[in-house]
Amino acid sequence: MNDANYGHPRLAAIYDPLDPDRSDLDAYVAMAEEFGARSVLDVGCGTGVLALLLAARGLTVTGIDPARASVDVARGKPGAERVRWLDGDAGDLPPMRVDLVTMTGNAAQAIVDPHDWHTTLRGAYAALSPGGRFVFETRDPARRVWDDWAGWSRATTRRVTDLPGVGRVETWAELTGVSLPFVSFRGVHVFADGEVLVSESTLRFRERAEVERDLREHGLVVDEVREAPDRPGHELVFVARRP
Repeated sequence: MNDANYGHPRLAAIYDPLDPDRSDLDAYVAMAEEFGARSVLDVGCGTGVLALLLAARGLTVTGIDPARASVDVARGKPGAERVRWLDGDAGDLPPMRVDLVTMTGNAAQAIVDPHDWHTTLRGAYAALSPGGRFVFETRDPARRVWDDWAGWSRATTRRVTDLPGVGRVETWAELTGVSLPFVSFRGVHVFADGEVLVSESTLRFRERAEVERDLREHGLVVDEVREAPDRPGHELVFVARRP
């Protein structure tokens, strides 16, 4: 999760305006209510959209992300004082007990290193109160979304957006490699002043059985695997519980 799209201050500042539709988070807000959560840890909180939504509903929320620039954006938003913001990953968490741990936006796939992945699972387990739940999403490898991404190019994905206070920003994406379970792509941003910023990203596609095994090995019980309501057939939403 340390690629430039999240870690470069200029890119972090335009992340939300370039992707304003966060209806994908509605399912997580609904799950917080479904499980009766009063305290939440949002791992990979990014620019803080979910953390702020939950805090506005009266929940006690902590957000953590290794991309300092993204967390700085979150800290500058209205209502940010309601959230405890931390820089780092799940291995850097102070002692805490929460009812719910979330990890949204396919952040789980951005954790490509096995050590970092297991550190995240250990951190989630340690932060949960007994009976608390860990919910996160990952793309279903069976869907082979990288076949769709193979057509990405400047010609097919180019978009020009005029952003208030920023000006014209041209963006496009390119698939750069498929070596399963890893898929890599590049995002290019061209600003009105001529600066070009490139974000190189790699995702790890884990099979459902692999994720379930890893959760069990870290003491978590997999209660169910749901579909994302806004992307049926594309996403696996894991609901795990600390016994």
